This record gives sequence, structure tokens and C-alpha cells, in this order.
Amino acid sequence: MKEIRVLSPTAILGYGFPVESFEEGMKRHPDVIAVDAGSTDPGPYYLGAGISFTDRNSVKRDLDIMIPAAIKEGIPVIIGTGGGSGARPHVAIVRQIIEEIAAAHKLSFKYAEICSELDKDLVRTYYKKGLISPLEPAPELEEKDIEEAVHIVAQIGEEPYIKALDEGAQVILAGRSYDPSVFAALPIKQGFPKGLAIHMGKILECAAIAALPGSGSDCMFGYLREDHFELETLSPLRKCTTLSIAAHTLYEKSNPYELPGPGGRLNLHGTTFEQVADNRVRVSGTVFEPTDGYFVKLEGVRSVGFRTISCAAIADPILISKIDEVKEAVRARVENNFKDYGLGDYFLDFKIYGRAGIMSMFPAYKAEPGNELLMIIEVVAKSQDAADTLCSFTRSTFLHYGYEGRMSTAGNLAFPFSPSDAHMGEVFEFNLYHLMKVEDPTSLFPITYRHFEGGHAKA
Repeated sequence: MKEIRVLSPTAILGYGFPVESFEEGMKRHPDVIAVDAGSTDPGPYYLGAGISFTDRNSVKRDLDIMIPAAIKEGIPVIIGTGGGSGARPHVAIVRQIIEEIAAAHKLSFKYAEICSELDKDLVRTYYKKGLISPLEPAPELEEKDIEEAVHIVAQIGEEPYIKALDEGAQVILAGRSYDPSVFAALPIKQGFPKGLAIHMGKILECAAIAALPGSGSDCMFGYLREDHFELETLSPLRKCTTLSIAAHTLYEKSNPYELPGPGGRLNLHGTTFEQVADNRVRVSGTVFEPTDGYFVKLEGVRSVGFRTISCAAIADPILISKIDEVKEAVRARVENNFKDYGLGDYFLDFKIYGRAGIMSMFPAYKAEPGNELLMIIEVVAKSQDAADTLCSFTRSTFLHYGYEGRMSTAGNLAFPFSPSDAHMGEVFEFNLYHLMKVEDPTSLFPITYRHFEGGHAKA
């Protein structure tokens, strides 16, 4: 039976994996090693700042095992969403690491780099043609959103990867990508069903997170055939079960039967999951349905100011009982003190952990406070100096605020750190989270090729 084998070393490049698991994967002679290197889960900061949320040393450790093994086996390595967010500066971080590894091991291979960051003028052209629409709950796009964006990336599908593979690339590094595409590209190129290939990629993108017990720092192996695929873990500590694989199919999805992506969606109405061995699950029945037109998801961020925070603990039961009253009184005192001082607009928040610190985003949620609270005072302002000033005043006002029933005037707050206030730096927010209809899934995403000979790059 026709078969293609895919090794996924880790949930995100830099999260690590046991060498023993990786070696087990290589014993199975994979046709490709693929890894997802990024996510929007850590928020908009990393895209805006142009830095990676994964540690450089950790990323290099993973690639230092993966790339030499792939070159020795004569198979490709495919890396998606380089540097965590996939804009030009993020991809450059991983490119430099690959160059260092190639030099250290004196490797020879053809390298391809796919750019998925879009210039503002290009996005503006598509906007004016009415080809950009919001992804709920994002609002309709305005031209100022494009202008204010620091970086704009598009989630590419498998097509640019296939183009690079057709050109003989053995190490492929790309910018922002639809997560399953790095795993599905070679199978689709070789004629395997697109629905099954993307569904398998949907599982493999998170590696052993889809196993029991789950781990983002362990390997997963996929076998794709013409009418099904099978998944297994490579560590004796974990197992694939029908429950774990089916559950991960629904991971981060609002509709259990339709999973959208570039150019179409997976239809899972006929999907089945079967336990075929103690550590192996077979999946079949998934089909791909093209959409009317090819859409890529845009992600863009803008700068909104600078943040300063202060962390403080509260143990006084009287203050805990009055915490909402006191924090609003402190907020009013801050506003009164600086209303004519020219610090500009600012955002002030009190995150109360131990009393719905997480669930406070849902106004209807009510929770009884514990015996101790952790309060994080957060200020976002137009400059770091303004944020520092407002946070300092808020913290000192809260520390000495007199509330009814207070027994001690020494201070209301316990600070675990000195200094008590911490700069968090520039703050970004997503301002593009939209779909853009494109004529061609490859033309907007140029590929640069380089040849490495004995560790040295040649044009």
C-alpha cells in the first residue's frame, strides 16, 4: 500500500524533545521531518517587537539534532512560522541558526526561505478592491489599521512549500503558516488525499500533546495512506488513544465538523477513529472541501503604548471584603491627581488573583475571595515615563489608602519584589485579524534559494 511517513519532533520548535524519542522516529525512516515554530497564543507583543517567544538556545538545540539527521537520511526538513510569529525579523533569527548549524556540521543542502510578510501597499491594494473581510469578532478593516500596523503576515498554505520542494529544497524555512501545512505539503505533492493530509497535520502540529499523557516536548509519528492515516507516539511513557486523537482534532476549533484553512475546509462529518494497536490510532473519512476563492488569514499588530506593573499581596480580611470598593476609590484618586497634568490617555487595571483573576473577563461570573489575594496593578500609557508615574502613584495610594475598619496604618499591601514596579515595555494589540482573498496561493510569497556546500552558503 502506498504510504508516506512524517516525523513531528515537538509541539513548537524550541520546546524540546527526548533524543530517544527522536531516534525512534528516525528508525521508522520518515519521508520528512516537519515542525511548527510559532503561534499567536503568546499574544501580539512578539509580532510587534520582532522577537521570538521561544528561546534561541532551545531552538538551536532542536534544529541541531533535526537538520543533520535529515541531511544524513536524505529527506527534507520543513519549518513553519519561523521565529514564533513569522515576520521578516523572526525568520531571520532562525535563518542565522541554520547557518550556524550548517557551518558547525559542514553540511551540504539546498535551502529555501519563504516570505509571508506583506508590505502595506500590497495590503492596501487588496483593501481598496474589497477583498479583505473580518474574522469574527474583529471589526471591519479601515485604511488606518493598515497604516498603523507594525508587521502584517499572512498564513500561507501548503502551496509555497510544494513549490520549494519541486525546486529540490531540502531545508525549508517559512514565515507565518497555517500550522498543518508544513506536515501536509509533501504528502499533497505526492498525490495523497488533501483532507487526510491536512487532518494528519492538524494532529502532528502539536506532536505528543495529542497523546496520553500529553506533552508539548515529545515526538509524534504519522503514517499517511490513500484512505486513512495512523498516528503513534515514540515514547513508552505515552499512548495514542481514540479519545486523545479525536479530542485534539477539536483543539482550538469552534465547529467540530468543519475546520477552515487556506483555500477550503476539512469536513469531518464522516471521520472515524479506530484503535488499531495499544499505541496507534487510525483516522479515516476526512475530506477537503475547497471554498469559492482562496483566502489567507492576515495577522497585524499596532503599538498602543508602554506598560508598567506592580505585584502586591493582600491578607487583611477587612480589605479583602472591600476590595472592589477600595480599588475604585484608588482609581478615582489617580484620575483626580493627574487630570490636568498632561500625561495623556492611559489604561489602569487591577487584576485580582484569588478572586476571579482570570474569570473577571466575564462580568456575570461571581467568585468568593480566598484568604489571600494577589493584585497586579497594570498601567498602559503613551510613554514609559507616564506609565511609571501612574503605576507608582496607584501603588502608593493603594498601599496607604484608609478604609473603614482598617486596624493598621503601616500598609495594606505586601510586595514580593524590590523594586516593586516593573517595566513591561512596549504594548501591542492585534488590529488585523482578517481574511484576504488572493488570486494565487504562491505569487505573494516569494521564495529565496541558497546552496550550502560543506557548511558554506552560496547564492
